Amino acid sequence: MSTLPPIFDGMGRAMKAMAENQRVIAENIANSETPGYKARTVEAPDFSALVDGQMAAGGAPRVSRPRVELSSGMTALGAKPPQAGGRVVLDGNTSETKPDGNNVTLEDQLLSLGQVQQDYAAMTNLYRKQMALMKTAVGKG
Repeated sequence: MSTLPPIFDGMGRAMKAMAENQRVIAENIANSETPGYKARTVEAPDFSALVDGQMAAGGAPRVSRPRVELSSGMTALGAKPPQAGGRVVLDGNTSETKPDGNNVTLEDQLLSLGQVQQDYAAMTNLYRKQMALMKTAVGKG
């Protein structure tokens, strides 16, 4: 069992999710000229377990990811149920589809990559500040 505060676990999960997002963006860019390829993205990580673990002991409100249940009408319109276990999903927020069916645009992918870089910088800054606070608390900062 870890003796570190839960914030470090959350930061670690967030950084792993950002690394996965970078990998998926790289795959999208590599396949930008592949006929029929559909852009993918990574679902946002679910941090509800971290919050539940901290608040559940006192009977405080719980947080959970909403469940999507498809109705027959949604299925008739072509909706597909979420894939269990997989966090990489088709990107529904694409700006165009080429005549060959490929919907990867380099501009969208570079914007996504810039966002990941910005989030990663913020997370490493938060980690650095938390470590400085820990060192100060134990008298080594």
